[in-house]
Amino acid sequence: MKLADIIETFISGDWGEEKVAEDTPNSVFCIRGADIVPITNHCFNGIPQRFVCDKTIENKTLKAGDLIIEKSGGSPTQSTGRIIYVSEDMIKAKGNVVCSNFCTAFRVKAGWNPLYVYYFWQNVYNHGAFFNFEGKTSGIKNLQLDNALSAIDIEYLPLEKQNRIVASLASIDEKIKVNRQINDNLEAMAKQLYDYWFVQFDFPNEEEKPYKSSGGAMVWNEKLKREIPKGLDAQKIGDIEKNIITGKTPSCADEDNFGGDIPFVTIDDIRGNLFVFGAQRTLSTKGADSQEKKYLPIGSLSVSCIGTIGVMGFVAKLAQTNQQINSIVFEHEYNKEFLYFALRVYFENAKAKTGNVFANMSKEEFASIIVTYPPKQILQAFHNKIAPIFDSIKNNIEEINVLTKQRDELLPLLMNGQTSVNYHLSAY
Repeated sequence: MKLADIIETFISGDWGEEKVAEDTPNSVFCIRGADIVPITNHCFNGIPQRFVCDKTIENKTLKAGDLIIEKSGGSPTQSTGRIIYVSEDMIKAKGNVVCSNFCTAFRVKAGWNPLYVYYFWQNVYNHGAFFNFEGKTSGIKNLQLDNALSAIDIEYLPLEKQNRIVASLASIDEKIKVNRQINDNLEAMAKQLYDYWFVQFDFPNEEEKPYKSSGGAMVWNEKLKREIPKGLDAQKIGDIEKNIITGKTPSCADEDNFGGDIPFVTIDDIRGNLFVFGAQRTLSTKGADSQEKKYLPIGSLSVSCIGTIGVMGFVAKLAQTNQQINSIVFEHEYNKEFLYFALRVYFENAKAKTGNVFANMSKEEFASIIVTYPPKQILQAFHNKIAPIFDSIKNNIEEINVLTKQRDELLPLLMNGQTSVNYHLSAY
């Protein structure tokens, strides 16, 4: 059979409007190509809210089990054709969901497990099949979807066998999902302590009692336009940690600059990952050495400052980033967790006040962000409590990476019939 033979219906995309209006009264969340990696990582927070007409709600709202294809705008090193499975979890988290007009969605016919089709499609994508069906319009890649669907074969398997294959792969994905949920809870615990110490200002005083609740002195700070505990200061990020590096892209005209072992981190690589071990794109030693001042040592905090602002993660391997990211290279370990949460609160507050954060933020503007800065002994105490939590998160991410590699190696073997599932697994 061809892929075209197993599709029941297509659901076209709709970009929607950013603000509610009389003819677009319905709130939806609009999935773009930029959301593919976060959604694959079970992270739905970045999907933008849009407003659409009644007809779109009626005809284009997606259901659990639908599949979304990126048909336009693939990155230079990626084919179009990336796929998302619309899960029950996503629908529960976001409610009404549509895909953007750079994507299209489809629903499979009866007799096909949509998760099986998702894994099959992912395997085809991993092998680069969609490069053969790409065209360009005004420099943007476009997937000739009708041609691809009519050309790519899919072997019919009884639904029972599809379910067994899905169960094998989905069990790995479920463990990955659990690890991410554990990490979300761990980070929430750490954030709660940060808020208690540095938002409510109930860090331990000299008697190990909560400072503000125990009557600690508060003084007006003109820079912050608020009261803060006596002994704390208002300082710029660039004064707290002076080594801030703005990323850069080596010359794309020289293909030898890319494809090595050095992660070239972009915003998509950071989303949903407190620790970034790898990237979709890589640099060769030649490419990275051509801008040797852009190397980031392990533990640097990378922060997106162009386009989508305030996406943050620590690099867990020697890396470089593109120009959309500013990174803090820490001189003092005790600043790491504090500055991560201080910046997170800063960007959250900015978004709450304006409805979005910023379009762009230069290195100078980033370095000029002012935060309430406590004495070293308080920072060190906070670091001692939070560092073990962050280590647990890091270990879970390492396990996720191992599981992902195992799943991706198992995927073609199951799809090509080179191995089979011969033990009990509940059907999905």
